[in-house]
Amino acid sequence: MAAGKKRLLIVDGYNVLGAWPELSKGRPLADARDDLIRRLHDYAGYTGQRVILVFDAWQSDRLARSEEDHGLLQVVFTSKGEMADHYIERLCDEYARKVELGRLELRVATSDGVEQTVVMGRGAVRLSSRELIREIGQSRSAGAAYAKPAFKSARSTIMERVPEEVRLQLEKLRRGEN
Repeated sequence: MAAGKKRLLIVDGYNVLGAWPELSKGRPLADARDDLIRRLHDYAGYTGQRVILVFDAWQSDRLARSEEDHGLLQVVFTSKGEMADHYIERLCDEYARKVELGRLELRVATSDGVEQTVVMGRGAVRLSSRELIREIGQSRSAGAAYAKPAFKSARSTIMERVPEEVRLQLEKLRRGEN
């Protein structure tokens, strides 16, 4: 990725939930959605990329679209009669110029074959739901390894973190050797 190029991932929420049995099997839909939101929030933080998670409400009673911002994660619930696919396609159209100019890496996570073809035609890189699930797992593992303390003991002193040559100079000063 070129320096300065921003990254944006658009996720078809229900499509990803359908491919992730660990999140969706035997659980209320609202709980599965909340779990996906938490995981994508973490993923956005680990990767530093902006993520837009889209849930469609085309068969619900939701009259207006709602958007919730959670740092790098934006959660969108479309309005009644609006499918997530159409919303995602419009987003791809909005960002197409930035993609064309090389200012944005745009990826769309869905396993819907038709949707993958449409978004690729609009400059986005397609990512299957399973590929996204794998990436999220890898970033969580990498983040957990990174978050582990580097010190063997729970306590550490400032001197343990000072470079060796500085410690030697400080020791000489302490002894009065100049």
